[in-house]
Amino acid sequence: MARGPKKHLKRLTAPKHWMLDKLGGEWAPRPSTGPHKLRECLPLCLVLRNRLKYALTGREVTMIMMRRHVEVDGKIRTDPNYPAGFMDVITIAKTNEKFRLLYDVKGRFVLQKIKANEARYKLLKVVKKGKGAKSSIGRNPFVTGQAGTIPYVVTHDGRTIRYPDPQVKIYDTVKYDIKENKITDHIKFDIGNLCMVTKGANTGRVGILVRKEMHPGSFNIVHLKDRSGAEFATRERNVFAIGHAGEAEVTLPKRRGIKQSILEEREEMLKRREK
Repeated sequence: MARGPKKHLKRLTAPKHWMLDKLGGEWAPRPSTGPHKLRECLPLCLVLRNRLKYALTGREVTMIMMRRHVEVDGKIRTDPNYPAGFMDVITIAKTNEKFRLLYDVKGRFVLQKIKANEARYKLLKVVKKGKGAKSSIGRNPFVTGQAGTIPYVVTHDGRTIRYPDPQVKIYDTVKYDIKENKITDHIKFDIGNLCMVTKGANTGRVGILVRKEMHPGSFNIVHLKDRSGAEFATRERNVFAIGHAGEAEVTLPKRRGIKQSILEEREEMLKRREK
């Protein structure tokens, strides 16, 4: 009988979007407990070794990490298995590079290179909203009784932010200043705003929210339309608002969230070969 948390992860059971080869060994790095779920994150070990090619082995990754060269959201991380996730900003001071973790149209993590001014903030999706108990959140000393409880929101990366804008609701997105640790703006989860799908078969696709379907007792469905005119639908909780009226607040990956058919991909590949 197993006792305690699991400490190992076999390569065949690791998430497919990590893109680990079958014959590269029996084991995969198991992400530490952190702000993102095991199957929705990318360990820093894979970022440095498999994506950026700054290390050849796990031991080299540990040496880089222990020299305090890697930051996630402005904080130095020394754990090679730290789980970086969607919208996280990864900074490597030695090379003066900054990346944001996003999805491509095939549902795989992409390290999108960004500039210094964009690395100052990240977008956070609100997953919970409430008024805190005095023991955990604290209370307002200037107000007595129940009115002294402090409003707060919880975001998709596990942050609890006190005193948010009263207009911020669940599924809205807040623009969060990493250095100042405060909300600077928010994006409503409304029709006409630009959204990215973060779960399901349409992961990584970007489109404008066209309409919502309410299904009491089941999953609410939202319909989106991308720049090419293609319309697709997914569950409400799978969608992440990223901009106002077609303008994204973050730099998008190469395809800008437009999914191609197999034939379109083949035609583009043949054109590249001809050149």
